[in-house]
Amino acid sequence: MANPDSQAGSLASATWRFRLGIGVLILAYGAWLAVPLAAFAGASATRIATLTGAIVAVNKIMLLVSVAVMGKPGFLRMKDMLLQRLRPSSPVDAVGPARHAVGLAMFCLPLVSAMLEPYVDAIWPDLRPKLWEAQLLGDLMLVASLFVLGGEFWNKVRALFIRTARVVDAGEPGGTG
Repeated sequence: MANPDSQAGSLASATWRFRLGIGVLILAYGAWLAVPLAAFAGASATRIATLTGAIVAVNKIMLLVSVAVMGKPGFLRMKDMLLQRLRPSSPVDAVGPARHAVGLAMFCLPLVSAMLEPYVDAIWPDLRPKLWEAQLLGDLMLVASLFVLGGEFWNKVRALFIRTARVVDAGEPGGTG
């Protein structure tokens, strides 16, 4: 039978280790704030590049340290906490025909636009405005389309990478649904 005092001690140890691991994780990602702050302070491009390179290297080490400090139970606890927070925003499995059409338009429009850009620029150089805001809007539309299309869309995309996957249409004879 386990000693209650040893269980309480291991729980307290796990709690401080978990908190320290989360702190190191936050610090690893928070270090990136130094780059815009250095640019705002007027640091030279060489110093900003050096800072960025150092943060890349230190960031990877800090992520490993964070996982090592938390240990497997702490890492699994953190993963469960994140998944619980993300589940309400996860896409639904089934979507209606109108939502599917809107989602496909949102998904295809940025991709087709990106494929045609080099040709449009070569044929008619001043037709397309060169605004980063328009590029960002296209990227955001592509990401949003994944949520509009729903969870079943993810299964279809995943099936592209499974050699033995087969299409089963619920509307055809022999299909499920």
